[in-house]
Amino acid sequence: MVTIRLSRRVAQKRPFYHIVVTDSRNRRDGRYVGRLGYFNPGATGEETRLELAKDRLDFWVGKGAQTSERVASLVKAQAKQASA
Repeated sequence: MVTIRLSRRVAQKRPFYHIVVTDSRNRRDGRYVGRLGYFNPGATGEETRLELAKDRLDFWVGKGAQTSERVASLVKAQAKQASA
């Protein structure tokens, strides 16, 4: 099954995640099909916390990809923020 999940990058104690489309059997930081954006939980000041290609996300979900719980909550939060 194809899944949309977070893939960790950067240095220790400074988390930064790419939002990727991958086969669910692959490792967390392993090979992926495509990258949809990023999530920076430690963003401060003018740094962007979440960047997501909504059109590509909709494309993959339309093809049957499942989102992880964390990615689903990020998408929901971004939609809520955009409507406000």
